[in-house]
Amino acid sequence: MNTLASHMPRLASLSALRHWRPTWSTETLIALTSVFFALACNGLFWHSAMATHPGSLRFGLSLLLLLVGAHSLLMGLLVWRWNAKVMIGVLLLGTAMAAHYMGSYHIYLDADMLRNVLATDHKESRELITPSLIAPLVLLAALPMVVLWRVHLLRRSWGKALLWRGGFLLLSAATALGGSLLSFQEMSALMRNQREVRYLATPGNYLLGLPKALRGDNPIQRAPKLPIGLDAKATPRAPDSKPRLLVIVMGETARAQNWGLNGYARQTTPQLAQTSAINFPDMHSCGTSTEVSLPCLFSPYGRHDYDEKKIRAHQSLLHVLDHAGIGTLWRDNQSGCKGVCEGLPMQALDDATHPTLCANGRCMDEILIDNLAEQVRATPGDRVVVLHQLGNHGPSYFERYPARFRHFTPTCDTPDLGKCSREEITNSYDNALLYTDQLLAHTIGTLQGMQDYDTAMIYLSDHGESLGEKGLYLHGVPYAIAPQEQTRVPMTMWFSPGFAASRGLDLACVRRRASQYTDHDNVFPSVLGLMQVKTALYERDRDLFAGCGR
Repeated sequence: MNTLASHMPRLASLSALRHWRPTWSTETLIALTSVFFALACNGLFWHSAMATHPGSLRFGLSLLLLLVGAHSLLMGLLVWRWNAKVMIGVLLLGTAMAAHYMGSYHIYLDADMLRNVLATDHKESRELITPSLIAPLVLLAALPMVVLWRVHLLRRSWGKALLWRGGFLLLSAATALGGSLLSFQEMSALMRNQREVRYLATPGNYLLGLPKALRGDNPIQRAPKLPIGLDAKATPRAPDSKPRLLVIVMGETARAQNWGLNGYARQTTPQLAQTSAINFPDMHSCGTSTEVSLPCLFSPYGRHDYDEKKIRAHQSLLHVLDHAGIGTLWRDNQSGCKGVCEGLPMQALDDATHPTLCANGRCMDEILIDNLAEQVRATPGDRVVVLHQLGNHGPSYFERYPARFRHFTPTCDTPDLGKCSREEITNSYDNALLYTDQLLAHTIGTLQGMQDYDTAMIYLSDHGESLGEKGLYLHGVPYAIAPQEQTRVPMTMWFSPGFAASRGLDLACVRRRASQYTDHDNVFPSVLGLMQVKTALYERDRDLFAGCGR
């Protein structure tokens, strides 16, 4: 009896919980959800914002009112009784995932980052789904959903519902405004000096960013690329001249700080160091993600005249070369050319089958030069071939190189970077650079063997990578506040004697120029100048080879 009596309160509590079905208005549900998001899902936002005024209770209260009011206003426009449980359930799931990845990698969810997420293929997504995701999904999504689906939502007539909703929206706006005014000076300073902190406030960051991301590159609504460079013409050469072959190796996530030729403490480019390659140690990217950098660096508009819509709406450098009669080919071992090669020859090799280079749905980057000579010779004339690497794409750096390139140890052998030390992460990253060095040396060897062509190679990366500096990992930080680890990238060139001679290039002059500041905006005119293509789009001032040859 005593034992039974001791269990009675517990049984009564479980019974009460099982029969707990509160009746709330939709507005109450929205308000409580907003409070939950503000307090449980915005750790990175609180850490970043409060760092400007540590210990200030008034500023903290201001941020809380602003978060709750803004999210209540936003959800008040989206969530209604008929869709409340489904919509809030989706928001709980999305916000739990956003909170996890933002907290783990210090990611800012702006439109560019959301565009990266939308463009992620299933292989990349699979690498990001790790056991560390389980706890956030349970605590921030599954358990709140249990509560959500036990709530009975109050019914009102349409007239009363609209009246209540109007009042709720006004109250939400007043709450947000009141939060801003409570610490107006501190809040205005935050918005003026650290505007990007708004990309850390979730779910508002992705709710507001998704429409812009979808408008930016919607394959359903996207119109054909507007033509550029229709006046392009290749400079005539002697009939007995060899055709020219330029290979552009488009690197992925390689940062200049770890590039051996740039003076890194480790020699991550031992094979390139033995060649006559020309290195550019002060190269800077157009963006901090592939989705931004690839279209930008192949565009005549670039970062100096940056207009995302204009860049995405128009053709690229490859189309201008095609207009000039120079054949192009894009060979891809990643997630596509991001519109750069639209309508032009393209080979997707990420699903290729090869006994030694491919396994488990992924291929090592040397697949890009497998059968390259035969592919080039299939089309006569001058050619420009782009090899788009998987490179150092994170977080699975350990999967980007064969076992024989595991030179720096210990390594981080999991995509869950939170389980690895900075040393292990850097070792894996540097091993992947060692393999890129192998790819480039192999590419040079292949080009040297193509005696029927005058050959050259340009290697450069699309953007860099953070490896834990300032608490940041991976890439994609908004460009205005991006650290140099994400914007300074390697660029290296190699020219065969025949190419240099036929083009009249003074390679000593190019070497001297290589020490100067360069950026992705130099690529478009430099390739046109190198291939001797005349067009009104050509900018001599940005051509790295202008003044170094005829």
